[in-house]
Amino acid sequence: MDRRQFLQSTGALSFAIAVAGDGLQLISAANAATSQKINAWVSIAPDGTVTILSAGAEMGQGSMTSLPLILAEEMDADWSKVKIEFAPADASVYGYTFQNQKQMAIVGSRAVMLYFNDLRTAGVQVRKVLLANAAEKWNTDVKTLRTEPGFVVDGTGRKLSYGEIASFAKVPATLPAVDKSEFKTKDQYRLIGKAMPRRDIPAKVDGSAQYAMDVQLPGMVYATVRHAPVHGASPESWNEAKVKAMKGVIRTVKLPDGVAVIATSLPNAMAARRALEVKWNKGDAAGYDSEKALLDTYEKVHADPAAKTQTLEAKGDVKAAFSSAAKTYKAEFRSDYGYHAQMEPLNAVARMNAAGNHVEVWEGTQDPASSRTAIASALGFKEEQVTLHQCYMGGGFGRRSLGDYSAEAARIAKEAKRPVKLVWTREEDMQYGMFRPQSFQCLQAAVDGSGKVTGWSHCVVGDGGVLLQTGIRPHYYEVPNKFIEARGTPHGIRLKHWRG
Repeated sequence: MDRRQFLQSTGALSFAIAVAGDGLQLISAANAATSQKINAWVSIAPDGTVTILSAGAEMGQGSMTSLPLILAEEMDADWSKVKIEFAPADASVYGYTFQNQKQMAIVGSRAVMLYFNDLRTAGVQVRKVLLANAAEKWNTDVKTLRTEPGFVVDGTGRKLSYGEIASFAKVPATLPAVDKSEFKTKDQYRLIGKAMPRRDIPAKVDGSAQYAMDVQLPGMVYATVRHAPVHGASPESWNEAKVKAMKGVIRTVKLPDGVAVIATSLPNAMAARRALEVKWNKGDAAGYDSEKALLDTYEKVHADPAAKTQTLEAKGDVKAAFSSAAKTYKAEFRSDYGYHAQMEPLNAVARMNAAGNHVEVWEGTQDPASSRTAIASALGFKEEQVTLHQCYMGGGFGRRSLGDYSAEAARIAKEAKRPVKLVWTREEDMQYGMFRPQSFQCLQAAVDGSGKVTGWSHCVVGDGGVLLQTGIRPHYYEVPNKFIEARGTPHGIRLKHWRG
């Protein structure tokens, strides 16, 4: 179904969401059906069921439940009648604004913080439309009406359920404006701040929750990949004839950084992967010794006055603070590469259409929008040519906020000309992972006679840019004299943020 068909077929009171200059904006379903940038967001069925789309990727932390709960609170929905579905992968519609960009990434523990006011506004708008329609139905002043979970109530106790209103209501082309004073106060909350069961738990307990690993499609085949042993390398040749002769093997596919094996079953694909003999070109990280860098090289870079540096923060006079200090402290720290070790192996299912101009991908991702972008880029498609079906995920820790494995699945499906389920082995995930950067860090502090910190110096050495820098700037502390710098030493290793 396209958007127009969906909105017309529901027989419900449907609201939609559009991008406004100040964030998210609900509009009428009628207007939504004529727009290319709009998707359904909230709908109320005549039986009272409220369907809310959630942009919160669910990996066990509760975001899929908490975001709709915010909207349900402000619209005064009966939570027992709320149905939650994953929002489409479209940051322009379902994204929050962070650092002047629209994003859907559920990372950094900031989903609730960044979506909070937008979803509260949407909830108030829905509530105001329900009140207005009830007032018109009863031919009364809307100011005499109030809501309680799932109902509009007048001063005499007369009630209309949201489902009843949905059967006759009209949604204005432009929904009512919302002032912050119209938000519920904390003492009025029925849902927010209360102990609420996560909606994903029952499905995960009874086994009905769908992970990408569970997806089965007609005619589906299986694939796994042997990636370059050195990060940045690519395959030149391999023993294709021998591998293709193995049981169940359909073919091999060259990838930018590896060789994929397609077979009739996952065990057959894994057996063929083990039999691959690949000749690789020289990778970016060739010759790099991580232990030597961590134990020796980084410290030398830190001590080298001629080393290239990047000042991250400079405030006051650090030299004066240290020269006049009553006492100084110095400590050095080394941190090694960190592997994400998410429970569920990286995997995705991809299906190309017969014309070869549209792909569907099933994936558990922390960032549906960027995953969709990665898939489109890998295939040379526009994003409109990619449909991403969000699934639950068995852990992420930041690794699943970049859809490189989904892009691989799409490439393989294009070559296979049939649906493909791609599964990375655990060994492959570890060897060709995207690691938290290793680093050497030197911290110094100066204190005055009363023990107050008056000077702070911090230098971090390593590869990773912002991945190394976000945790070393003490915004939370009022230190009058600070100097924080980074010294980069690129190695060609695949890097990714890792909380902690």
